Amino acid sequence: MARLEGELRHVLAARALDLEIEALAGLSSLSLSGSGGRRNSDATPAAAGVEEDDDDGRGGGSGSSSVGRRHRTYRSLLSIREVDLYPADAISDLHAIVSCMSEAGYGRECVQVYASVRKPAVDSALRRLGVETLSIGDVQQLEGDALEAKVRRWIRAARAAVPRVFASERRLCFNIFRDLPLCDSAAAAATATAAVATHDAPFAEAVKGAALQLFGFAEAISIGRRSPEKLFKIIDLHDALSDMLPDISDIFAASKAAESIYVQAAEIRSPLADAVRGILSEFENAVLRDPSKTPVPGGTIHPLTRYVMNYSSLISDYKTTLSELIISRPSSATSRIAAEGSEAAPAFPDLDLPDPDSQLPLAAHLVWIIAVLEHNLESKALLYKDAALYHLFIMNNVHYIVHKVKDSAELRGLIGDEYLKRLTGKFRLAATSYQRIAWLKILNCLRDEGLHATGGLGVSSGISKSALRERFKAFNSAFEVAHKIESAWFRHHIENGRHPEMYIKYSVEDLEIAMADFFEGAPSSPHNRRRSHG
Repeated sequence: MARLEGELRHVLAARALDLEIEALAGLSSLSLSGSGGRRNSDATPAAAGVEEDDDDGRGGGSGSSSVGRRHRTYRSLLSIREVDLYPADAISDLHAIVSCMSEAGYGRECVQVYASVRKPAVDSALRRLGVETLSIGDVQQLEGDALEAKVRRWIRAARAAVPRVFASERRLCFNIFRDLPLCDSAAAAATATAAVATHDAPFAEAVKGAALQLFGFAEAISIGRRSPEKLFKIIDLHDALSDMLPDISDIFAASKAAESIYVQAAEIRSPLADAVRGILSEFENAVLRDPSKTPVPGGTIHPLTRYVMNYSSLISDYKTTLSELIISRPSSATSRIAAEGSEAAPAFPDLDLPDPDSQLPLAAHLVWIIAVLEHNLESKALLYKDAALYHLFIMNNVHYIVHKVKDSAELRGLIGDEYLKRLTGKFRLAATSYQRIAWLKILNCLRDEGLHATGGLGVSSGISKSALRERFKAFNSAFEVAHKIESAWFRHHIENGRHPEMYIKYSVEDLEIAMADFFEGAPSSPHNRRRSHG
């Protein structure tokens, strides 16, 4: 028995060195074309420019290289693809050895020897795929790019480990230990289920540690600190597990010794789903509580508006999964209580959400997020002392919201035309209010009322030159005041930069003169010209 045990160990170790590495070498390059296809996994608020926009207002950033929609194709593209870990003659020899040992009552020793060789091989395969040994504390401390990289690596590794490494190990165990009772009790070996489960014990011993470590990463993520930037990474983990679960079931669930692995993988989805729902709720409250301290210069688009709308666009891209996970509509009570605790804040909106039967809970949450954003923007607008700037701020930010909704077919479909119409109306009202406050006084100077002189019989004797002069003086004065005030709003962005003189060559006046020179001709540089008023 000692000689057979040594031979078993030798064949397992020596014959695998030549072929196992060759068989597993292609795992890391396994096609991941079934990974969902949405803007790469790094298109998240923290890593994919959720706070940045392209010049046209579209969300962008380095992570948004390809735009797609969330769909699941894992089963049709990957599924179980077992590989031969040993040549056929080696498997035949191994089967003969374990048969002799088992018949002599050394079945337990067979399992121990097999596991002592194959467990390190399985662990090595997962390490080559990028699976790291991390504690729960290590995983929960991951943030930002580090977390993003680990999640991407985990998904890639899991999609290779489950259908290749674990499935191949299961087949290897079956081929070596088939029909062999690996227990000391002849009565147990004679039961109807004994022959079916003979390969369970060596298989479980070889893969259990690696499998629990693999799925433990997702479990640690699910119970970690909840923050908005983790939402899409957690959804990716949830989708990957859901896609792989049929294969995990096929590989582990039929084995009593390894069934706990399947149970763990299946149960992880629940805390992941809870984390998704919790993060969405936290995000809504964070938008509501974002402090209003300093107004953005010039009434331009607030960073919060960009962040929230780009985040909402990403949420809509995950519509398929989130529609399954978000099963309750938002509760305004908690948000309203939080809002009422803020002094000088506008009244919290009583949002009349559509009938539950006609709107997905996810859609209601997106509408609620935008409503909460509107409420916060109203608070921020109160920081402006100039009424025109107040309305300009509202106009710019609501226009951006409308633009982002219209720019995403998924987001627009969830928000709905009714609420979009309401947003458009708010934008137009703010624009009208801005025009009325900032320009009505100026435009009134150009009206002809009061310019005509009246003769003795009440008949107009023509335009009064003195009235016309006074009207122009009033126009010039009002326009200069408006120009001085409003140009200062926008000049702030340029002059507050570092060394603006290094990249700003022409002033507005210089450009106007230069444009006129195209048609009139110019004997000198625009910098040497002085504007003439005829």
